[in-house]
Amino acid sequence: MTNNNTANTGLKVALGIAIALFIGLAIFSSSLYKNKVTTEKQLTEEKVMVLKDLNAMSAQYEVAMSESKDVNQNLVEAKAEIDELINSLKKSEANLKNLMSYRNKYNALKKEMDIVLAENDELKVRNTLLASSLDSTKVQLEERTMFTDSLLSQNTELANVVLNASVLNTLNLKGYGVIERSSGKLIPTERARRSDKIRVCFTVAKNKLVEAGDKELYVQVIDPKNNILGANEQITFGEETLNYSVISKFNYEDANLDVCEFITSKEDKDFEEGRYRVNVFNGADLVSSSQFTLK
Repeated sequence: MTNNNTANTGLKVALGIAIALFIGLAIFSSSLYKNKVTTEKQLTEEKVMVLKDLNAMSAQYEVAMSESKDVNQNLVEAKAEIDELINSLKKSEANLKNLMSYRNKYNALKKEMDIVLAENDELKVRNTLLASSLDSTKVQLEERTMFTDSLLSQNTELANVVLNASVLNTLNLKGYGVIERSSGKLIPTERARRSDKIRVCFTVAKNKLVEAGDKELYVQVIDPKNNILGANEQITFGEETLNYSVISKFNYEDANLDVCEFITSKEDKDFEEGRYRVNVFNGADLVSSSQFTLK
């Protein structure tokens, strides 16, 4: 009789433990499901926000294009690039890695948009002032200089927005032609035919989330005819392919670092006159963009 009581007690204890474990598992599963739903909701909301920002940017280009009698080709190309990114984002999976990549691309395109729209506004002003006197032309050139300084300041402020990401970013990206003396001295120039090389300089921004050590960024210089200058070699990152002008290699020591690279013209040909674009990539991600003109 005692053995039967003991067995019954054991069964009751085992049953109680099983029920407790089942309840605990149910609560844990419910918590995991709620967390998953919350995360998916946040990612979906972030995707909607990025799409909203990109659509707003596309609309700004649309307005700028509608205000110009002669549509600036730079506006057309920039808007097409944004629309392509919008279509890509709509089809992409809403995960943290993808959204961070699209947000970084949006920030880079935002900086480029400021430059392209500013350039379009400037072209409209210049067309209006073609019939003006020499004094008016002088005033326009002074305003252009002030405007360029303002753009550089804006680029610095916009670059600070992405400093907390766990990748290296760049500030103060500049490209310009240089004359190289036999002594090695470099003289900046805006003249295409006098330029021996194109110099690209930028500051690698300090980032506490990046470990010190040997690093590399990819510099891409595109001439007015959309040719990639320099090495024009290709590298693949997953499904993405990048053509670059030069690989910038440096030792990062958890501090701001100034870096300059040189691009030469192939076959000793003169550089083309017109607008040049300079892009810096961290892997497949565009981290900064700038423009300059050779006359």
